[in-house]
Amino acid sequence: MSHSSTLSATRARFRSQRIERFTESVIREMTRRAIQENAVNLAQGFPDFSAPEPLKRAAAEAIVADQNQYSITWGAQPFRNAIAAKYRRDYGLDFDPEREITVCCGATEGMIASLLAVLNPGDEVVLFEPFYENYGPDTQLCGASARYVTLHAPDWTFDPEELRRAFTPRTKAIILNTPNNPTGKVFSREELGLIAELCQEFDALAITDEIYEHILFDGATHVPILSLPGMRDRAILVNSLSKTYSVTGWRVGWVLAPPDLTDSIRKVHDFLTVGAATPLQHAGVRALEFGAEYYRQVTESYAERRNHIVTSLEAVGFQCFLPRGAYYVMADISSFGFPDDHSFVTHLLGKAKVAAVPGSSFYARAGGGRQQIRFCFCKKYETLEVVRHHLNCLLK
Repeated sequence: MSHSSTLSATRARFRSQRIERFTESVIREMTRRAIQENAVNLAQGFPDFSAPEPLKRAAAEAIVADQNQYSITWGAQPFRNAIAAKYRRDYGLDFDPEREITVCCGATEGMIASLLAVLNPGDEVVLFEPFYENYGPDTQLCGASARYVTLHAPDWTFDPEELRRAFTPRTKAIILNTPNNPTGKVFSREELGLIAELCQEFDALAITDEIYEHILFDGATHVPILSLPGMRDRAILVNSLSKTYSVTGWRVGWVLAPPDLTDSIRKVHDFLTVGAATPLQHAGVRALEFGAEYYRQVTESYAERRNHIVTSLEAVGFQCFLPRGAYYVMADISSFGFPDDHSFVTHLLGKAKVAAVPGSSFYARAGGGRQQIRFCFCKKYETLEVVRHHLNCLLK
């Protein structure tokens, strides 16, 4: 055997089977390609405008005040108290900061810590498809398997019977993201009620990613599923400062869960990351004290951005599925005549200098999303105007 063959075999031996099916995040790949092409990045969901000034000052003040060492593993006391106050104020929900709140390194860590805390190899997890790309690999890392339920465009509805068939005696949890990335769907109280009934019937958990809770349009209302009857003790809520407060690089989030589940989540969190950044937790207290006017401005400004990009996309031939929440829009590319989403995003990047995400990256089943791509619109109006100008190249 040649040296190169021996080396290749050795490398294969040291590669974990858990990640055999993993690929690079397509979203982060498109960010890399946008940088290489000097293109406008509408692939990755982070703002290109400033975070709120009071929040930045609070972070600087915390650093100057020497809040720079480890906080308690599950979160600085003032921040956990502020989280509890937020849910009491916004939803009338009471959480014990000592026994039911865990601060973590963003919603990404909150989700994987929660899944590792509750899943065993052989368990099943129900996922709505299209889904945020982390949920599939998270499930695989836990040794569990996913069962998929389709969200159907244009309104991203699901078939209740298909959902029921997805639940089996092996179902441990359903992952629910509302408002939803990538579709912008906001699950209604009636839909959540159906999910809650199935969780109780099959003795399953609802693990919810609610990171876009304050980005809502057209009168949509966010309802935490754990606020529904019978769900307070069988739901895990994951959230973060990232999206609402435009600080995606801070990586400060939290998990709310009943005490027994919180105990398990905290153990996993401790050995994954020890704890989130202390000064940013103290700044987070200031964020969670913002009043109703701040959230009104968030909603209005993102609604205007949504309408701007949808108008620009439809003017050049995209069919947009109007989102009711979050800051993404899924668009159908059928009118452009490309064989699939990957070839189209490459064309879009090269010709129009705009980066988007191929829709198939949000689907596990073959063929899903081949004629869809996702754009984010959490950008300055100047950026969106540049995009409008660049998209006109597609008409030439």
